[in-house]
Amino acid sequence: MIKKTKEEYVEAYKDQNFLESNEGRSIRILSEYEKVKSLFESHKIIDTITFFGSTRFIEKKSALQKLRFAKKNNKEIKNAEIDLENANYYESARILAYKLTKWNKKYSKKHHRFVIATGGGPGIMEAANRGAYEGKGKSIGLGIKLPSKQKFNKYITPNLSIEFHYFFMRKFFLTYPAKATVIFPGGFGTLDEFMEVLTLKQTGKINKPMPIILFGKKYWKSVINFDFLIEKKVIDKKDVSLFLMTDYVEQAFEFITCILKEKCVDDLEIRI
Repeated sequence: MIKKTKEEYVEAYKDQNFLESNEGRSIRILSEYEKVKSLFESHKIIDTITFFGSTRFIEKKSALQKLRFAKKNNKEIKNAEIDLENANYYESARILAYKLTKWNKKYSKKHHRFVIATGGGPGIMEAANRGAYEGKGKSIGLGIKLPSKQKFNKYITPNLSIEFHYFFMRKFFLTYPAKATVIFPGGFGTLDEFMEVLTLKQTGKINKPMPIILFGKKYWKSVINFDFLIEKKVIDKKDVSLFLMTDYVEQAFEFITCILKEKCVDDLEIRI
């Protein structure tokens, strides 16, 4: 007679080795999806406004201190001047998120609408979460687990700092609930998010009237030559109307709120 041991069989949902195996991947993906979906529901979050941008920008106060120190020591002056220039984007993101948070309270009586969402890290993400915090509203941080540990910024609403394992699940929650997308200057990650959102809108996969803001004309015109793309017939002239390029917080705010209050305010259910 064969003796059975306690270790002989573990139910599948308790089997950590199975859950972390290749065969368990679909379950891990579904778990990440359902957990974040249920978290949004528990906080009564209907939809979001997503901010993208560089992790490397700092607030203006810190940038000024850095420049003064550089000039005093006659060292790294050019880098400090660039940091001060980029700090203007930090402050613009902070102000825009603040204004949008104050505005969205009109639509957040029983549910939370147009909640500021970011990737949860420093730089522009911190600025946007900070603006929402200063506007006394909720904000979300959708981070990603990386080999080099990323730290969430301190302005995200408690219990709304979410760390994803899968990049594509993070992208889904940054994009699908978004009623507007604001893209500040940034590097590879920002360019990736911008092109993905733009492609989804161009192809009609995003069929809601979602405003896209490209903030910082000088930067974006230097990084992407849209006229050249039109000239070479790889995009249509009408494609550049898929977004608004601006240097002004007030223009960005008016563009977003005009579209959302006219088109989206009655759409009170999000189907994730």
